[in-house]
Amino acid sequence: MYEFKLPDLGEGIQEGEILKWYVKTGDTIKEDDPLADVETDKAAVTIPSPKGGKIVSLAGEVGDMVAVGDVVVVIDESGEAAEAPAADEKVAPAEKPSAEEPKAEKEKAPGPKAPAKEAIKGKLEEPARPEGAAKAPSEKPAEAAPGPRPEKAPAEPSKERAAGPVPAAPATRRLARELGVDIKLVTPTGPGGRVTVEDVQRFAAGEKAPAEAAPSEVSVERRAEAEYAAHAASAIPFLDIEPLPDFAEFGPVEKEPLRSIRRKVAHKMVTSMVLVPHVAHMDEADVTELEGFRKRERERREGQPGGRLTLLAFVIKAAAAGLRAAPPFNASLDPFKEEIVYKKYYNIGIAVDTGRGLVVPVVKDADCKSILRISKDLEELSALARDGKLEVSHMRGGTFTITNVGPLGGTALLPTINYPEVAILGMGKVQEKPVVREGEIVIRKILPLTLAFDHRIADGADAARFVSEMVRHLSDPNLLLMET
Repeated sequence: MYEFKLPDLGEGIQEGEILKWYVKTGDTIKEDDPLADVETDKAAVTIPSPKGGKIVSLAGEVGDMVAVGDVVVVIDESGEAAEAPAADEKVAPAEKPSAEEPKAEKEKAPGPKAPAKEAIKGKLEEPARPEGAAKAPSEKPAEAAPGPRPEKAPAEPSKERAAGPVPAAPATRRLARELGVDIKLVTPTGPGGRVTVEDVQRFAAGEKAPAEAAPSEVSVERRAEAEYAAHAASAIPFLDIEPLPDFAEFGPVEKEPLRSIRRKVAHKMVTSMVLVPHVAHMDEADVTELEGFRKRERERREGQPGGRLTLLAFVIKAAAAGLRAAPPFNASLDPFKEEIVYKKYYNIGIAVDTGRGLVVPVVKDADCKSILRISKDLEELSALARDGKLEVSHMRGGTFTITNVGPLGGTALLPTINYPEVAILGMGKVQEKPVVREGEIVIRKILPLTLAFDHRIADGADAARFVSEMVRHLSDPNLLLMET
């Protein structure tokens, strides 16, 4: 029997939701036949079969979550389902294990050890220990000072901790699942109350957590400093999230699991808003001339690739030109290395509403492409996004993002930066407005623009110059075509 496990899909993806099964138990399949559609927090992917044979069992139903490394399908490579041994079939005495022996071995033998690869990965994913923090559980605890000292029993997890999320790395959680350990019952010894790989192994083996060092070895002040450092590394002062009330007491409710793309959006938005100091700069572009040119070309090129020519294609081209002159907005800030990474390529991400959540496919090398080619890319990426067929490669490598709420209405917006990028441009709805031109009031088509940016690496003056340059290009299609 061949057990096909959900492979590593890259980009830190740990699990996926089964959207559709292409097979059922008893089906005979060939190698590379589709098995299932699985939606991750990045995109929906079709999982092909690495082997041919007969389907013996499936992992679950549509809507179930499967983790990376979990068995998805069991395949009989011989093409026939395995037959269970007859009830009266006897096992040879030499091969028949003792009924008491496995039980005794289970009681005496220590819990299973994590594979070396998992242990190493778990350690790499754990945050660096702040200076002065308590020793990691993998280090050998110092011997106790002379004199009797009562052994300290491991602390029982509090009810509050058991009810909330447990701080632990993905590799630690995976190990806990493999060992059948409820991670909420494990006594944490990592920084900030984090459960480590060693904690899970120790719990599975029935061992106690290492006792704290004797007061004679670690001063009270030193211990207090370590506790403060661990707390500061994992918590936000004055942030105390209380459990939600039971809304069902006040009326009927409906609950839906937060999964896949929607859950990824939630994680990214919280990360961005908590980590990045957002600042917004707003301006308006007179796109009267550009809109006239765009509509004429759209009619002339109807039916041709890229012929739809939306306003977004022109804005992408103007943004790429603006980013060349404003490197800070095409960068990323590494807070750990304390350095700014300036990217010398210009890949513009486009926020797309799919109905299942927000995704950001990327127009690669926008500075080197014509407006027609950008328009063609937009058509293809938008269609893939709506059909849920975007691949991870379509959403990687973005350096700057544009979100366009104009078709949905709304005069302006304050967008959230697509971290780890440092800026995002929001487009509002083009509206006819009375404006003053050469001392006269005229009606012009006005496009509202909002640039939200990371104030750690750019200032308001930088944003004003960048947006002003975009406004200049969008207001005159001749400049846009000649200078870009």
